[in-house]
Amino acid sequence: MKSAYKLELIGVNPAERERITLPKLEEEQTEIFTEQELDDLLQALEDEPLMFRLLIHMALNTGCRRGELMGLKWSDIDFTTGVLTISRSNYKLTGDKEVRSKSTKTGKSRRIMLPAYCISMLKCYRAEQTGLRLRLGDAWHGDDWIFIQADGKPMYPTTPTQWFSKFQKRNDLPHRKLHALRHTSATLLLSNGTNIKNVAARLGHTQLKTTNRYVHAVEQAERQAANTLELLLGGNRKTG
Repeated sequence: MKSAYKLELIGVNPAERERITLPKLEEEQTEIFTEQELDDLLQALEDEPLMFRLLIHMALNTGCRRGELMGLKWSDIDFTTGVLTISRSNYKLTGDKEVRSKSTKTGKSRRIMLPAYCISMLKCYRAEQTGLRLRLGDAWHGDDWIFIQADGKPMYPTTPTQWFSKFQKRNDLPHRKLHALRHTSATLLLSNGTNIKNVAARLGHTQLKTTNRYVHAVEQAERQAANTLELLLGGNRKTG
């Protein structure tokens, strides 16, 4: 419209900012686990299969989106340096039986350093998966995927969501979306002093304003903490 107006193909530009009133978007709620909720979740997680335990810990340690987690391959991990490379995201179209891969949301790969305990979990799970592969023999149809179906094919992207919902219900945990693990990862890093640019890089954000939403969550948690201490310690005590 702007080009057409400049070329005098139209008399006015109907798309000018002054002519349009855009609806006000409601601020998206950032759902995170509280410290107690996260502690209860991790405690209940200890009784689950290793693959799903690893999945949740990877989500918390990397802040990856669901599709990015499903797109991870063993070749993406450097077990010597502890660095994970995220370069693809898996998805499945409605009605399609096969899982497909695409580049990440930004189209760029990113590298994340994993903590030592997470590397240890990956090694244990790789040994477990290797044993499964040997037992299945010709029935194995995998291709280096970390999170898999029973025959080695990549896990459906909907499976973690469905499992996580059932897991929370089974353990009487408050329901949170799987994506809340990504929000919680960012909030934990920021509340413990990690630079916001580093957090943005881990999450794959191209703009800091996207990451700023977690700063607000941290500030809100701090206000709640201060109010709690006021109730517990303040009372009617003298201030001078």
